[in-house]
Amino acid sequence: MNRTLRAARLATFAFFALNGFVMGMWIVHIPAVESHTGISHAVLGWLLLLLGGGAFAGMQLCGRLTDRLGARRVVPAGAALCSAAVVAPALAADAPGLGVALFLLGFGNGCLDVSMNTHAVQVERAYGRPVMSAFHAMFSLGGVLAALVGARLITWGWDLGATLAAAAATGLLVTLVATPALLGPPRGAGKDTGTTGEQDTAAERAAVGGRTTGRGARPAGRRRTPRRVWALATLALLLMLCEGVANDWSVLHLEDVLGAPPATAALAYGAFATAMTVGRLLTDRVAARTGPVFVVRYGAAAAGAGLTVAALSPWVAPALVGWAVFGLGLSGCVPQLFSAAGHTDEDAAGAHVSRVAGLGYLGMLAGPAVIGPLTHLVPLNLALLLPVALCAVAAVAAGVLRPDPRPGAGATTRPASDGPTVGTSTA
Repeated sequence: MNRTLRAARLATFAFFALNGFVMGMWIVHIPAVESHTGISHAVLGWLLLLLGGGAFAGMQLCGRLTDRLGARRVVPAGAALCSAAVVAPALAADAPGLGVALFLLGFGNGCLDVSMNTHAVQVERAYGRPVMSAFHAMFSLGGVLAALVGARLITWGWDLGATLAAAAATGLLVTLVATPALLGPPRGAGKDTGTTGEQDTAAERAAVGGRTTGRGARPAGRRRTPRRVWALATLALLLMLCEGVANDWSVLHLEDVLGAPPATAALAYGAFATAMTVGRLLTDRVAARTGPVFVVRYGAAAAGAGLTVAALSPWVAPALVGWAVFGLGLSGCVPQLFSAAGHTDEDAAGAHVSRVAGLGYLGMLAGPAVIGPLTHLVPLNLALLLPVALCAVAAVAAGVLRPDPRPGAGATTRPASDGPTVGTSTA
């Protein structure tokens, strides 16, 4: 494997870690921002919807922008915006100001999320074997680093503005260092190819399985998203909703249902997050041997089994094991969906990734919104059986990750079935 590709992979690692670190620094300082602006928990909950809305808007805009300009241009722009915007909450003086700040932070996060995942697909295509899960593991490690650094700076008494400004400066520095190693636009980007506009449009239609009709060709910028991509996006919504449930309810489950002390209850999310990080570091090798369908099918099934144990266990220890298995099972699923969407059509990878990321992010936000009302009808542990059912649906529907075998349906280096990837590199 040549040095250029290795450097591009390292640069992608850096941007995923940057994203996790910047967003982690915001999360660690949420209580300080809440106190600084004088808002209540309820108001903060509503304002966080603006963070999600900004992320969704950024994902949809930058998906097509990445296809048009190339990830090499959009990734550093998104990283710079996300890094700079993390300072905005510290500058807000009241609820409206914080709402604007969170929308900007979410927008920058969405731009970086889609563009770096699109570049990751480009790197994976060049490697000829699965490497996506490791990138997502770096995002998790960036969040862990933010928790450690943020906690230390808080104990040292650092000012909120100074802390977030330092986080922003770190993000901008990483952006400057890592950007030169990013890959240029993929082949067939529509520039200097010697083809006419009609030929480009016809090729694009063929790449998404489109057909020429008597009503004329559809412009390249308005290609219809394949149904397979929407199916992948729906799976992302289901699985990331499950992940959101762990983020918001795992600790409360141990504390309220099993009566664990706060310090012990905190281990529930720790077990989940640690298992998810470890799983993502290992999933690429599993996917290379077994294929993405296997990873999602049996990963979702394992996640459902783990959460069932956690929800129904009357003891803390088995519940912790269940939350860990839940994280391990989910760990490799979403990266496979991002990868499959990006490989569906090389020229529309950004737009397709944005569909999967966008719906997945909405699922993440929907986790607390769905489980909360259910707890008024049934105990929390029984409400957790809803994500168990969603995991079962994902396991049954995992076959959608098989690439379309029709000619022109989108070149891919991913497995064509449940079997291993072919043509792997030696790197």
